[in-house]
Amino acid sequence: MDFKRVKDYIYWLYYQYLIITCCSVLEPWEQSMFNTIFFTIVAMVIYTAYVFIPIHIRLALEFFSELFGNQSTTSVSN
Repeated sequence: MDFKRVKDYIYWLYYQYLIITCCSVLEPWEQSMFNTIFFTIVAMVIYTAYVFIPIHIRLALEFFSELFGNQSTTSVSN
């Protein structure tokens, strides 16, 4: 793997990030503030997805398995 090509690709991705977010027109201190806030929000979204999505999927699977699955074990017999 050519290190120069990887380095150029990373620079290209960073340039695309600057263009898409319009950070290229900001002053350096504004860029750092924007990047800090943006990456903090992205980190919080990733953490929240990592922690809470599996819980919601498990609860949904339990709900639908009770709804469509074996209902005779949960019903009261006379």
